Amino acid sequence: MANKPSIPKGTRDFLPEQSLKRQFIFDTARKVFQQFGYVPIETPAMENLDTLLGKYGEEGDKLIYKILNNGDFLAKASEEKLANKDSQSIAFEISDRALRYDLTVPFARFVVQNQNELSFPFKRYQIQPVWRADRPQKGRYREFYQCDVDVIGSNSLLSEAELLCIIDEVFTNLGLSDVRIRINNRKILSGIAASAGMSEHFQSMTVAIDKLDKIGVDGVKEEMLRNGLPEAGVKKVLNLIKLKGEVTATLKMLAGAVVGSEEAYKGIDEVKVVLKALPEAVREKVELDLTLARGLNYYTGAIIEVGHDDFPSSICGGGRYDDLTGIFGLKDMSGVGVSFGADRIYDLMEEKGLFPETLKASSQVLFVNFGKDEVMSAIHLAADLRTEGISAEVYPDEAKMKKQMKYANDKGVRFVVIIGEEEFKLKKATVKDMLSGDQDSLDQKELISFINDKLS
Repeated sequence: MANKPSIPKGTRDFLPEQSLKRQFIFDTARKVFQQFGYVPIETPAMENLDTLLGKYGEEGDKLIYKILNNGDFLAKASEEKLANKDSQSIAFEISDRALRYDLTVPFARFVVQNQNELSFPFKRYQIQPVWRADRPQKGRYREFYQCDVDVIGSNSLLSEAELLCIIDEVFTNLGLSDVRIRINNRKILSGIAASAGMSEHFQSMTVAIDKLDKIGVDGVKEEMLRNGLPEAGVKKVLNLIKLKGEVTATLKMLAGAVVGSEEAYKGIDEVKVVLKALPEAVREKVELDLTLARGLNYYTGAIIEVGHDDFPSSICGGGRYDDLTGIFGLKDMSGVGVSFGADRIYDLMEEKGLFPETLKASSQVLFVNFGKDEVMSAIHLAADLRTEGISAEVYPDEAKMKKQMKYANDKGVRFVVIIGEEEFKLKKATVKDMLSGDQDSLDQKELISFINDKLS
């Protein structure tokens, strides 16, 4: 007996109705991105391994899916490492490619390779899948889509403000205007680390703080102490990042607590400039959260994260990266961007019932198939409807009426057109509105205007 087919954990199949809903998210985001002047690009699913490694921190590197080399991938592997079962080291001898972990690092590589073809500042969006060898759980998948929007080649803080406006516009259009938009600045965190005597431990500090929502304050403290961070410094850092309240007052208190840290002062000023550049309606939705760290190595300035009270994980995030292209040889090319987690947004919208009902129908009109003569009229009329922008299909087989009506009902088709022997002779059509149950008989030449009137 054949084994029942399955898919890897952390991946999903999407049925037509689900795919239409996902496409709704992509189309909504794409429309907003284009309204703000961003253009699309695409990059390969796999990158050279050395393009990705070292860009996400030690923990991120562990989640990169490596692809075995072609042919005899063990031919150049160290016999000693094989004997010792040193899987970590051997991985880099049997693999030189990997599935992309995110869209940002491949974008930096793309910019460097294609710099002579681009006009800067370059504003791009990209909607493609990424892969992470993570532990699957609610809102966390091994294969998922990101909708990234970035601008590179400008240091202007107006870009951060623009991205916050894009975030607000996308989520409002998706029916999620109640999202929580949080911002912070890595320079502020760097200044906090310096004031606590922990500059040399900055990366370990931010990686630990980034887990605050998952493991709590005690868990963060325990991790930092376990990694050798000084206890007095850990205590001061945790006290400072707990500062909350009205943004202006919070920044003033923070400035007084990190006296002498030019890096922190610069971060504080950047936050003020970004907030000032926002329309009031957007500014009211943005909150300063000093616990926001985003533990990726490449962030250098503003950091942004979006969440929702009804969802356990963030649904959008990003920030400023001052020299990500520098690792590929192109210096002083600052960029900033955010990534919308399409799969998490899908789960949240599905949970809250936010998808439009109209997404269920793939065709607006179905012509019943009554045989070779009648079906020819149906084929020509369906073509006329499509010319007018109305989606229409003809049932392919001369099946029983009950079966054809069930097909229309299952697909959520709005109108069923019947051209039987009598209608064919009289050049008539009977139209059944599946929504109201009404049935009308009309001349075939009136069909287009009739359907259009009903749909308007």
